[in-house]
Amino acid sequence: MNLKSDFPRITAGLKEEIEEVRLLLVIDENYDDVDSDEFDVFDPSEFNYMIYVTEALQEALGEERLQKAIEKLKESDDYKDFYAHESDMYGVMTTLDDAGIAKSMLSIMEETLS
Repeated sequence: MNLKSDFPRITAGLKEEIEEVRLLLVIDENYDDVDSDEFDVFDPSEFNYMIYVTEALQEALGEERLQKAIEKLKESDDYKDFYAHESDMYGVMTTLDDAGIAKSMLSIMEETLS
């Protein structure tokens, strides 16, 4: 995925040039960690991925557009369940892999900038 050509509005809003998706979205598979005493924010049986929107992407979108993106993400057919714990932390249930989630989310976020 070429961020600059695939998401020109997002990349134009970044303070510095970013070429890796992981510097915009941190996408982690959510699993039940039986060795940890920490409370999971997202139950793995309800949300199979956790996504964190980095500060760079939050700044590129702005608070208002990020909220619009969250509403569109909730409506997206790509996600069986979508929960925004905070404006920068989401739990999703999806059949997409990491790359598919990144493409879906960034595409929706790009749309909010048009």
